[in-house]
Amino acid sequence: MDRRGFVRMGLAAGAAGVAGEASAKAAPGGILDGGVLQQQELMAANKLTSHSLTSQYLARIRNIDKAGPRINAIIEINPEALKIAREMDRERLLRRVRGPLHGIPVLLKDNIATADRMSTTAGSLALAGVRAARDAHVAAQLRAAGAVIIGKTNLSEWADMRSTHSVSGWSARGGLTRNPYSLDRNCSGSSSGSGAAIAAGLATLAVGTETDGSIVSPASICGLVGIKPTLGLVSRSGIIPIAHSQDTAGPMARSVADAALMLAAMAGEDPADAATAGSGGKAAGYAAALDRDSLKGKRLGVARNFFGKNPDVDAEIAKSLQVLQAQGAQLIDVEVPNVNKYDSTETEVLLYEFKSDLAAYLKDYAPTAPVRNMAELVEFNRRHADKEMPYFGQEYLERAAAKGGLDEQAYLDALANNHRYARAEGIDQVMREHRLDALVAPTDGPAWLTDFINGDHYNASFSSPAAVAGYPHVTVPAGYVRGLPVGLSFVGGSYTEAKLIGMAYAYEQATHHRRAPQFPASVSPAVR
Repeated sequence: MDRRGFVRMGLAAGAAGVAGEASAKAAPGGILDGGVLQQQELMAANKLTSHSLTSQYLARIRNIDKAGPRINAIIEINPEALKIAREMDRERLLRRVRGPLHGIPVLLKDNIATADRMSTTAGSLALAGVRAARDAHVAAQLRAAGAVIIGKTNLSEWADMRSTHSVSGWSARGGLTRNPYSLDRNCSGSSSGSGAAIAAGLATLAVGTETDGSIVSPASICGLVGIKPTLGLVSRSGIIPIAHSQDTAGPMARSVADAALMLAAMAGEDPADAATAGSGGKAAGYAAALDRDSLKGKRLGVARNFFGKNPDVDAEIAKSLQVLQAQGAQLIDVEVPNVNKYDSTETEVLLYEFKSDLAAYLKDYAPTAPVRNMAELVEFNRRHADKEMPYFGQEYLERAAAKGGLDEQAYLDALANNHRYARAEGIDQVMREHRLDALVAPTDGPAWLTDFINGDHYNASFSSPAAVAGYPHVTVPAGYVRGLPVGLSFVGGSYTEAKLIGMAYAYEQATHHRRAPQFPASVSPAVR
């Protein structure tokens, strides 16, 4: 496939144990580079307020994102952020703490609807200034958990489903997001702004969305933890779509513990999204899964057909495999079968669903938008080609506009093919045959130089099997190649998030690979 970029819960025993570790080690970048539990400890001890924390992040956005290195990860600031933070502080004084995200500053990708004074645009000028009719379910869940939504992040326009020649991290509304580890390099997509923002310490947590790679790839390339959940664990309601058969939101964070806490807050059944009907109670064990011994006795399939793209990446992941063994895991070399049998049908399904799902979103969440469907969006871009298409076109939008309805046999056959080869004769088959707890592989290659002439330069990627199957995928920092982060992936069957979180946490605690970026203009290819 040539396109990419596609709590309410108390401090449970597992999370409480991590809190002690968080306080024992001050974050290298201070409290702004700290985690949820460290920040919560300070607020509980009256040494920090949500208002102060939010104010500090907003100042850092001004100094790092809009000035200085100019990461350009933030597309819009919530003008009500400080007001919300004050309210969370007031509730805390009244002993009404809602859970571990109470008062924690969070960023949302700009394809997640918020019924406030911010726009929701997917980076497109066609939706600039358009305010959503109501919150996305994910946004509502986070508000209920006490999170302070401080702004929206830039993204690859239309979640990178616009052109075969696109540049990840660029949108007509937001411009280009730059990689904090090397400003001339790409963040990958489409959750580019969410990845760059959390890497740069512009908020505690961010929400990304993924159709195929759009959470795990920018997380890996920006040195973060990213979780692409099982399809239906997190509601899709109110998220500007590509395709309902693969779309999901998920957390992007600086630690596995933070990502787990956020996922627990995001998850939940939603009457407006039938896919969530089986998700009730699934998130209850995420905090308890944060166990250093979670790799002991696990059988991990090393997906060898996702190696061999970059020798430096392979060398780093080889070190990771040694760590997994040292932590008690048994490694079995495997190949994920049939991964080349859904390349073209995946794209076909996305084109059909994008046309249908976008029209439904615009009708329900953006009735005042100047476009109502894919055909009108294509025409809008043609009329505003100087601003919308200065670097690349809209081939995917045009192909989607030409598709028929979801009752067409071509669509139904393509979807059945995807599920057969990604699920039953893909991940399910290899895990059953080898009695595996998870699959592991390099998440992606290192960041490439941003190139507006030739477009993106993707190389290695392990995103598609889990994305097409609708299964969970966790990436965790695994080291550096010439100063650029790379990630290790854990992939499992449906609703195995708790198990994957545990294994990723055990690996993270054994390695502590992540280090904060220094915003260099470039990195030397001679430095290993």
